[in-house]
Amino acid sequence: MNKRRAFTLIELLVVIAIIAVLMAILMPALSRVKKQARATACIASLKQWALMFSLYCQDNDGYFFTGEFGGTRNGQGSGAFWRNVMRPYSKNIKMWLCPQATKTRGGIPRGDWSYTAWENGGDVGSYGLNGWILNIAASKQSGNRNDGWGRTPADWHWLTPNVRNANQIPVFTGSWWVDSWPRENDQPPPTEAGPADTPNSNEMNRVCVDRHDGFLNSVFCDWSVRKLGLKELWTLKWSKGYDVEGRWTKAGGVQPSDWPVWMQRYKDY
Repeated sequence: MNKRRAFTLIELLVVIAIIAVLMAILMPALSRVKKQARATACIASLKQWALMFSLYCQDNDGYFFTGEFGGTRNGQGSGAFWRNVMRPYSKNIKMWLCPQATKTRGGIPRGDWSYTAWENGGDVGSYGLNGWILNIAASKQSGNRNDGWGRTPADWHWLTPNVRNANQIPVFTGSWWVDSWPRENDQPPPTEAGPADTPNSNEMNRVCVDRHDGFLNSVFCDWSVRKLGLKELWTLKWSKGYDVEGRWTKAGGVQPSDWPVWMQRYKDY
């Protein structure tokens, strides 16, 4: 009767080594697949947001938010002007979060900010509104639109999605803050972590977040949704007064070496 032959120690070690090599080969591929799945889920979520923004505009004579809520400007710096208004349209809390950025920044090193969400007033999210879309309201005190909520000049705001080249006007993008008012001369973030927030200055940094390996996703005024290269952000028509051929575009003469080191490997636009 034949006895079963046991594995030798060397044979077991060889098997373990082979498994380790296979795991080392497969893990990066699995990681890429997971990131691609999250990017696809992000696109799907933003398509729902596009529908909701469209419904809001239909319900409000074709116009965007005024920048006020409840007849007052109080607290609007926290983005309440769109968050409170859109809450009835977006009751599923998961819709507020890009699958790649579901955790808040509290206690997380700044080097991880591109994968983190904002937290404000009990809300958590990882998308932000382009503030230049506002149907800016005049201040009740002065009657001047430039004193209303938003950045000046007031005439740079879009007011409505029913404009020319709507497919180049961002409405809602991946972001590490609730809103932003980008300008063509805004400097790119020096690191992937981004700089400390500077309201009313360099606000492109709020949306220049490396969510999907050199890309992030955006809703546009024609309600389309697509991914954007990080450098492409500077070529979009954020406001009526925005120069799409500014110094951070190929048309404006930017050189690859002008970008921060962490962005130099990404596609130029």
